[in-house]
Amino acid sequence: MSAQFGRRLRKGAVATTVAAAAVAALSASQAPGVSVDDNGRSTTADAQPTPDLTDDDGATGGSPFYMDLPPLNSPSPVPSAGSGGTGVTGTGEAGIPATVLDAYKKAAAALQESKPGCNLPWQLLAAIGKVESGQARGGRVTADGTTIDPILGPQLDGNGFALIPDTDHGVYDGNSTYDQAVGPMQFIPSTWEWAGRDGNGDGKKDPNNVYDAALAAGHYLCRNGWDLSAQADMNRAILSYNNSQDYLHTVLSWLEYYRKGTHEIPDGTGSLPSHRSDDNASPSPSPSPSSPSTPDTPDTPSTPGTPTTPSSPPPSDNPSTPGTPTPTPTPTDTVDHLEDAGTAKLTAQAGDEFGKRISTRAETSAGKAVGKVRIRFTVVGDTDATFTGGESVATIVTNSSGVAVAPALKAGEKTGDFTVRATVVGRAVAGLDYKATVTERVADTLARTSDTALTCTPGGEFADQVEVKATYDGAVADGVAATATLITSADDATENTKGPYFKDADGKTVRTLKGLETDANGLLKLPKLYADDTTGTFLLRVTTAGGASLTVELTVAAAAEPTESPSPSPSPSA
Repeated sequence: MSAQFGRRLRKGAVATTVAAAAVAALSASQAPGVSVDDNGRSTTADAQPTPDLTDDDGATGGSPFYMDLPPLNSPSPVPSAGSGGTGVTGTGEAGIPATVLDAYKKAAAALQESKPGCNLPWQLLAAIGKVESGQARGGRVTADGTTIDPILGPQLDGNGFALIPDTDHGVYDGNSTYDQAVGPMQFIPSTWEWAGRDGNGDGKKDPNNVYDAALAAGHYLCRNGWDLSAQADMNRAILSYNNSQDYLHTVLSWLEYYRKGTHEIPDGTGSLPSHRSDDNASPSPSPSPSSPSTPDTPDTPSTPGTPTTPSSPPPSDNPSTPGTPTPTPTPTDTVDHLEDAGTAKLTAQAGDEFGKRISTRAETSAGKAVGKVRIRFTVVGDTDATFTGGESVATIVTNSSGVAVAPALKAGEKTGDFTVRATVVGRAVAGLDYKATVTERVADTLARTSDTALTCTPGGEFADQVEVKATYDGAVADGVAATATLITSADDATENTKGPYFKDADGKTVRTLKGLETDANGLLKLPKLYADDTTGTFLLRVTTAGGASLTVELTVAAAAEPTESPSPSPSPSA
């Protein structure tokens, strides 16, 4: 039977209240960028939860989290013999299970390569892992990083939590009715579907694997161009994971604690947190200790046979309308369809940013604009094109005109057509597809970078190599495919059989070079040219994708005979 995250005995109401108050007070004193106002309330600059996060339900869907705070004393890492680093054994709150710690560090290293501007510290992943699952339940993972037992949050059925009907047919969470947060980093299935990553290289994206989940969390925190070395962006990223002020404070507290030092401990020996954010949401809290019940004395009604609650209370006892009131429709409930909002043709060369953005308008059945609706844009098809930041999914809230504008698209290296699909988050209406096309890189102009004459003697080699620069609309044309051919004449582009030539890797004569490509500066430098014994003027033609062409003249001539100096006139005889 799968283990559920946070399944434990409820604490008493008093203990829960004290724990919740401690989080607010201690996190204010421990977290960086957090201060306390005149009334003792904790405040964090630019950290208020916002309803307009770029992702609809956050990473966790607002699932509960552990609120335990780190000890007030700084951690004391255990030095390893002769290494000068942190040890591999030890106990206490500062310790992180070895496999889990390795997953955090490898994920941060991967993000440093793929998104260096994000500046993701591995300690942030450790802080979130601590708050979400107690470091995968104290490191109960297999050697490859997969949790020994599934870690599941409560079902998100709207009963004290968000209402998120099943989106994965139970594939990840085993629940085909409602979604549940899954794994050591507590991703809900709908988020994992686009945010999931393969962190351990086994070809799978498994939210129950700490390597996969840590890498996915890193990418999730590094989207939107956020720089986590800036406190404001750090706060936004954390709040996007779980939009709660207490969550922000708790994560920042553990981040600061881990930054002061930590050490590896054996897998499975980590300490488990005990206070969860929903502990005070129990429908049947323990009775107050100030007025305990007496189990030996049963309660007796004051008037036997008389019901304590009238069967038909007077109308004044219930001023609201009897029955369940009809809920006010949300903006999302009123969306009937999506319309294109003037998106131009989407075409870009490989590696370039698309010049136009996708604009989608949410409308009612009467064609009225609907604001404050989340539109999800998803890149679909065999393409490596992405939105700004390297993501294939972006969620944007419609403005007062009902329009959501997707982030800029950037073409990858794969050419061809693909689709960007716009859908309404939380509403089953038909999506809107936008066709986009990536064409090969092209150039419209080629020019030599030097005007030096290219000459050679028969059987010799040309002293200068041919270098050309490619441009398109006056800008550098990088990565453009090119071909160089020694042609027969200006009117005959067939390959010449005599005259100058290149050499291949085996030293054989080659007069056509294919598969050439301009560099990042649009430059293409051809290999050295050689001459056979034929003299005369020859032509080298360089062509590129897009039709740019340049013909270069080569001259092979015998060396000029040295001019003899005239013999000196005989001196007159004396």
